[in-house]
Amino acid sequence: MLAYAICGSFCNHANAIEQLKNLKELGYDILPVLSENAASLDTRFGLHDDLIKNTENICGKKAIRTIVDAEELSSKKAVDCVIVSPCTGNTLAKLANGITDSTITMAVKAHLRNRKPVLLALATNDALSANFKNIAALYEKKHVFFVPIKQDDAMKKATSVICDFNLLPDALYFALQGLQMQPFLL
Repeated sequence: MLAYAICGSFCNHANAIEQLKNLKELGYDILPVLSENAASLDTRFGLHDDLIKNTENICGKKAIRTIVDAEELSSKKAVDCVIVSPCTGNTLAKLANGITDSTITMAVKAHLRNRKPVLLALATNDALSANFKNIAALYEKKHVFFVPIKQDDAMKKATSVICDFNLLPDALYFALQGLQMQPFLL
């Protein structure tokens, strides 16, 4: 079973949902996990109720939406990989610095306790500035892998990076074998 954790980065929810559907079509059993913001905020990119319904319908399971429920991933659920898609800069920084104060960070911490892979599908405007050191820290961490990344608009948003969401299934294949998909930088 996979845990598919959706963070803020609301402009990338359509990409994340597309890959969630792809993974389901590939035959994966998937447990949805939603950050507090993803599960409660309405934005110009969509309504939170629609996101909850959509993810639960695709997965056929109720979404994990609390820290308490996320902690149980390590003991009560047979999860092979936690995928954070999209992974915001805020979540990235918390993971790199051991801060466990949200549903997503608890899901990752609980899963890493079992020494199983975590796959991050990064989407953040500060990847090449404030979060650059956090990417490096997590790149070096055991059991943490990334979907390959690229600058999404180098001229207008010089520090912004996004993963190639279409590579998520391939990156998952490598992560399940304990390998970082290459090339990492596209």
